[in-house]
Amino acid sequence: MLRVLVPLLFLIVVWTVVRLIKRHSGRTGEPSWLPRTSGDALFQVALFVFADLLYETVRGTAESNPAAAFENARALVAIEQSTGLFFEQGLQAWAMGHRFLIDVANFIYVNSQFVVTTSVLIWLYLRHNKRFYFVRNMFMFAMGFALIGYVLYPTAPPRFFPELGFIDTISYYVDVKHDSGLVTLFFNPYAAVPSIHVCFSLMVGIPAAMVVRRRWAKALWLCYPLLITFVVVVTGNHWFVDAILGAIVAGASVFGARALSRAWPGAWCWNSGTPAEATA
Repeated sequence: MLRVLVPLLFLIVVWTVVRLIKRHSGRTGEPSWLPRTSGDALFQVALFVFADLLYETVRGTAESNPAAAFENARALVAIEQSTGLFFEQGLQAWAMGHRFLIDVANFIYVNSQFVVTTSVLIWLYLRHNKRFYFVRNMFMFAMGFALIGYVLYPTAPPRFFPELGFIDTISYYVDVKHDSGLVTLFFNPYAAVPSIHVCFSLMVGIPAAMVVRRRWAKALWLCYPLLITFVVVVTGNHWFVDAILGAIVAGASVFGARALSRAWPGAWCWNSGTPAEATA
């Protein structure tokens, strides 16, 4: 129940802040810092809140079948072993010898999904509004694809397999349990396929690299998905195949957003018109 209330509370807070700013400013028009109307801004927040609520609804289905989740994970291990991709345990064992590296990876895993992703989406909306709607549509497709994966193929992450040498680095070093009350608000223990961390990192990293002008900033944003891939694997939260599937979902979402943009090319294309020329 709390997991459902979090996004709803966020939506209420955003709406309240917008109303208070308009009331105290004494202006009857829209805030000058918004590229479009406050109604449009609230609508975008509501879309993501709805997607999160849908995730919460489906989340219980994936969690209700742990036997299938472990069976599917063992099948992934067999695939990786047969293709030479089963390197996760060796990588984690190496990283465990470097405490600082693990601490950084744990911090990034816990915080990047919400902080970085949300910050980039807000930045795109406020500073590069004509690009935002294409990225937004990518996220809608990606969330839908991910939900299908979680329902059809619930998968236990590597951290659930100590017999294979894996360690739950977050619990080991930070003393935060994945099954604690707060953490369960934001994590589905069997939502490994696809890796939504990797998927989201691609969907914010590449657009951000395309928008920024400085070469060093472009390079940093292009490296961001690689960093997240390393983080999800080294912390024992995803198999490498999960990361590959997360990248595939990101690619499929690009094609989905492109197809959708044909229905409203003036507003939903990557190179859409100005706010005065199009609405969404």
